[in-house]
Amino acid sequence: MERFMDKDFLLDTPTAKHLFHDYCENMPICDYHCHLSPKEIYENKQPNDIAELWLKGDHYKWRAMRSCGVDEEYCTGNKTGKEKFEKFAYALQYAVGNPLYHWAHIELQRYFNIDTPLCAKTADEIYERANNEIANGDFRPQSLITNSNVKVVCTTDDPVDDLKYHKLLKEVKDFDCKVRPSFRPDKALNINLPGFAQYIKELANAAGVEINSYKDVITALLLRADYFDSVGCKVSDQAFDYVPFKQESDDKIDKIFKKAMNGEPVTEEEADAYKTPVLLALGEKYSSLGWTMEVHIGAMRNNNTAMFNKLGPDTGFDSVGDCNVAYNLSRFLDALNVNGKLPKTILFNLNNKDNIVLATMLGNFQSSEAESKLQFGPAWWFLDTMDGMTDQMKFLGNLGILGKFVGMETDSRSFTSYGRHEYFRRIMCALIGKWVEDGWYAPDDEMLKEIVQGISYNNAMNYFKF
Repeated sequence: MERFMDKDFLLDTPTAKHLFHDYCENMPICDYHCHLSPKEIYENKQPNDIAELWLKGDHYKWRAMRSCGVDEEYCTGNKTGKEKFEKFAYALQYAVGNPLYHWAHIELQRYFNIDTPLCAKTADEIYERANNEIANGDFRPQSLITNSNVKVVCTTDDPVDDLKYHKLLKEVKDFDCKVRPSFRPDKALNINLPGFAQYIKELANAAGVEINSYKDVITALLLRADYFDSVGCKVSDQAFDYVPFKQESDDKIDKIFKKAMNGEPVTEEEADAYKTPVLLALGEKYSSLGWTMEVHIGAMRNNNTAMFNKLGPDTGFDSVGDCNVAYNLSRFLDALNVNGKLPKTILFNLNNKDNIVLATMLGNFQSSEAESKLQFGPAWWFLDTMDGMTDQMKFLGNLGILGKFVGMETDSRSFTSYGRHEYFRRIMCALIGKWVEDGWYAPDDEMLKEIVQGISYNNAMNYFKF
């Protein structure tokens, strides 16, 4: 009997095994979108135990624990590391079908040399074994990144950030990974959310300009984009529940801006009118800098008001929205493209109903400027599952060019989350391997090698010009 999650896990055909083990398994990683802390990477501290490494900021795990009735004290509270780990192990044994189950065991195998399945019965044993590995090994962030064969990390950074730690990381010796900032202007766009006026003051200070109008906001953001570019930024990131697109006069937009700065409520329609020219100006700037614009669509955030008030954002109370995205997305991309200012763009959806929307949108705006200039981003967040990843690649394969896909990113805050790249590569090789063995694609080994290694790593490095 094969052991649990063995070397051929998910690889159910000879071709899949060949593609993964011979071509993909040892490829480097380009993590072009994540939420790792550059400060933590630079400070490079050894974790105290596996609970700190796994549970400190992982809302995926917290959601699973809450679904099993675990008290919040064991998720975000003050229980000991061992107590938190035991509760996570209790929840994990019920997570059949959840990628969290597979991620956890890939990480146990790769980072801790532990093949034992994690459950309530084995929690204490695995906690001790993992902590022994930590005590006698090197689990500092830079070492975990290096040992995971990661060559590029793109963090997520606000335009007001000074990027101090990115600069310091450039001076670190014997760390063979480029840690680059990414430009995330969400706070400058979200005019209808609390804290906007205060944020604009911070932006003005960071850019060294006065902000009295929406055009001043644009000026400040463009100055900060230049600064980010000087520190090595190549990627921007915008996140929306839907893509805003509503064109209005300058006077009307300035009135909306002044309302927000005075603390008056701004409607969703007014917010869209403000966001549209700011986004268009940013898109043109990204194009001129040669950056890639990532657009994440579909998250409905902070649904639980009581828990938001208690814990704040990014603590596991977000879900999938169901807004229509096609028309506004088309108009936004077209408004940039008609002036020759559409940057390389990666479109991410969080609702699988939009797979066909994004997969077909790409073909409207491709050009010779880059291979697959518009990309259908990898299955993200709630779609980062076996079915979600398979469906995303099937839609891209059916309707676009899968062989030029830039592949996986972690979208994670965890330094051991690189097992997700292995999980993705296994699923990708299983899918393509099945197509070959079913006679749907020629058994051209040279071409297959290029395709799977491209999707694993090479396409992203070429696309982003890293």
